[in-house]
Amino acid sequence: MNSNFYCVIMAGGIGTRFWPMSRVARPKQFLEVNQTGKSFLRHTYDRFSRIVPQDNVIVVTTDRLGALVREQLPELKEENLLLEPYGRDTAPCIAYATYTLLKRNPEATMVVTPADHIIGEEGSFSEDLLAAMEYSSGKDVLMTLGMVPTRPDPNYGYIQVSGGRCSDSGQKVMKVKTFTEKPDVELAKVFLSSGEFFWNSGIFVWRADSIRAEMERYLPEVTRLFAGWQNAIGSPVEDIFIEKAYSDCMKISIDYGVMEKTAKAWLYPAHFDWADVGTWESLYNSINKKDRDGNVFNSDYVLSKDNAESLIISENRDKLMAVTGLKDFVVIDTDDVLLICPKNDKRVKDFISGLAMPGYEKFK
Repeated sequence: MNSNFYCVIMAGGIGTRFWPMSRVARPKQFLEVNQTGKSFLRHTYDRFSRIVPQDNVIVVTTDRLGALVREQLPELKEENLLLEPYGRDTAPCIAYATYTLLKRNPEATMVVTPADHIIGEEGSFSEDLLAAMEYSSGKDVLMTLGMVPTRPDPNYGYIQVSGGRCSDSGQKVMKVKTFTEKPDVELAKVFLSSGEFFWNSGIFVWRADSIRAEMERYLPEVTRLFAGWQNAIGSPVEDIFIEKAYSDCMKISIDYGVMEKTAKAWLYPAHFDWADVGTWESLYNSINKKDRDGNVFNSDYVLSKDNAESLIISENRDKLMAVTGLKDFVVIDTDDVLLICPKNDKRVKDFISGLAMPGYEKFK
């Protein structure tokens, strides 16, 4: 393995659209939902530990979730767990990780990934990631792994490339023309039919010095807060330094802050099965094993009649679920919450916004 290759796993999200299984105290990345016995985070850590040296895997999360990371990844070195005092989206997270790696190894090439993806074809995944890292290690580029879209899904970001998808010949990288974050369905249909767009996987590959330069160019309001990082990071005052930086830091994603502005954006066309399971609908779409009516169950104890294209999940797999007459619904049963709602992501989001009402705080 290349000692200059690193992985940064972003594991600080709260997964609100995966409620009621995902809660403030135990968000989605710490859950196991696909009957493998492993959480999303555990899968992600194991996956990347086969690509980069295990000591080069960094996890970034928030202070309040640090204990969960240590519980699920007991082999993770303490210095490889970066704790954010507050969630500020992906740009500050990546800034913290980038300055940390530059302090340790100025020649670092890093892959940055969310902790909540479902990946198939692990062999192809490893090949694509290593090829993208090898390419990026020798170039001043910001690389995104792009996935060929299979449906006009409004829950994903879209990346337009020069020459269209037909220019993908084997492992050829492509110049990025535009980023569009979560278009509506009609625009997504146009993107899909044009043949010029990929889904944005949210997996990035770049040299640490390359992303540092572009962040300092396009996000000075974030990076100026890390001034003095050379002496602070890795020292006894690191916690105080990071607390101050995050206290004044804006909330912004790396996509909006840098990738939509930089002239150094490239796309690597990936060839493995991938799903970003940010919502119940996306989880449903990622599961191939459905019954003849298109339903997904996570238990053998389901009495189902006249249901179609619905997702029915219980945390207690020994509990009988008796459901009838639902089409395009999600039914999620936990110890203290039962969610029954149309599977459409917007309907779910609008519905669970009621948790902000007085009296429901304990269920968040």
